[in-house]
Amino acid sequence: MDLHEYPDREMMMLRVAQRIASELGENLRSGGRATLSVPGGTTPGPVFDTLSGADLDWSRVSVVLNDERWVSEDSPRSNTRLVRERLLVGRAAAAHLLAMRADTATPEAALDQLSEGLRPHLPVSVLLLGMGVDMHTASLFPGADRLEAALAADAPPIMALRAEAAGEPRITLTGPVLRDALRVHVLITGAEKRAAIERAVRLPAREAPIALVLDQAMVHWAE
Repeated sequence: MDLHEYPDREMMMLRVAQRIASELGENLRSGGRATLSVPGGTTPGPVFDTLSGADLDWSRVSVVLNDERWVSEDSPRSNTRLVRERLLVGRAAAAHLLAMRADTATPEAALDQLSEGLRPHLPVSVLLLGMGVDMHTASLFPGADRLEAALAADAPPIMALRAEAAGEPRITLTGPVLRDALRVHVLITGAEKRAAIERAVRLPAREAPIALVLDQAMVHWAE
């Protein structure tokens, strides 16, 4: 695990945004297009605020969420809503947001459609992940109903999972997509998550899903 500590959260958010912008720029210069995958939740908001002003050709960047709750976009719990409000503004408004939700009653009914939309944009160029104190990442929760299948090498790009800790049904990128990302960053704050990620290094992915990427990730932490 490549752990980077910062004196405060403000500095960490700024440095992570700058690093992601630099890596996206490298990818655009060498590969024509880039795919950025980001988490929902409140923690990455300041990263999005800075990143949205980066001087990039955002029209050649596709953005996809790590996961999404199966709620309408006008819900305060919608990750899509957060990304539209905090990342896809300013210069980054030109980026293309890949759908992680459709107007179906269940996530399972939309899996084929959403997977087909994502496949042409893989592998992910830059992957930014968060982590819960239970060591979940994206919507890969310990104890989730289909976690083993989602971690398997032959998993499809997107799966629907349900877990007690998740609340609503979720749709999530799967293990192979996370593992195949060209650059991986994990953003965490606080002593509790620092202790959790240090435990995760010694655990199998079925118990600590974040362990799936720790051998290739740059972990960013501030108190």
